[in-house]
Amino acid sequence: MAQEQAKGDESKDVTMARYTGPKHRLCRAEGMAICGSPNCPVIKKNAGPPGQHGAKGRRKLSEHGIQLREKQKVKRMYGVLERQFQKYYNKAASKKGSTGEALLQLLESRLDNVIYRMGLANSRPQARQLVNHGHVFVNDKRVTIPSFNVKIGDIVSLSPKTANLDFIKKLASLEPKTPSWLTRKATVGKINTLPQREEIEADINEKLIVEYYSR
Repeated sequence: MAQEQAKGDESKDVTMARYTGPKHRLCRAEGMAICGSPNCPVIKKNAGPPGQHGAKGRRKLSEHGIQLREKQKVKRMYGVLERQFQKYYNKAASKKGSTGEALLQLLESRLDNVIYRMGLANSRPQARQLVNHGHVFVNDKRVTIPSFNVKIGDIVSLSPKTANLDFIKKLASLEPKTPSWLTRKATVGKINTLPQREEIEADINEKLIVEYYSR
């Protein structure tokens, strides 16, 4: 039954566009702040899964179901749709070394995620909005594609007008807690190297995703 439910979730996900429901429902479902917001109720209140019975109402998942849940969690965390996630996996699988780590590096190198990692947005959705609205430049060229993958040596910045917005100035005034693979000064960042596995969320089990696509 659990496997049938997992298959149903999978087919539904393929046809649906990006999730637009209650902001933190998916965070509660996964038991972690996949929205990336420091104000997520999962962090603040340790909220349980959605629904009247929470975790008690869940059936035990099959091995395939567990793999699917992990794939869905990471996909939602980075705001990626099914077909696009499949492309990321295929690209990662073609690289030498660990497919799982290569997949996470590709996701971390997305422009919207870089803005989030630079501390210039409170969440990945907010960072995605900044990119979509033309506020972000890569090597002095405006880029409006959130999935744009940055490369080593790229300079990522906000437009002067955007840098003067009150909420941006407030974020930029904070001491940057950026991972070592990038540096930030004010509203300008530089990609120093590829992200290392230890700098990416420990709650991700990329091996389950590899197993899911390898079945």
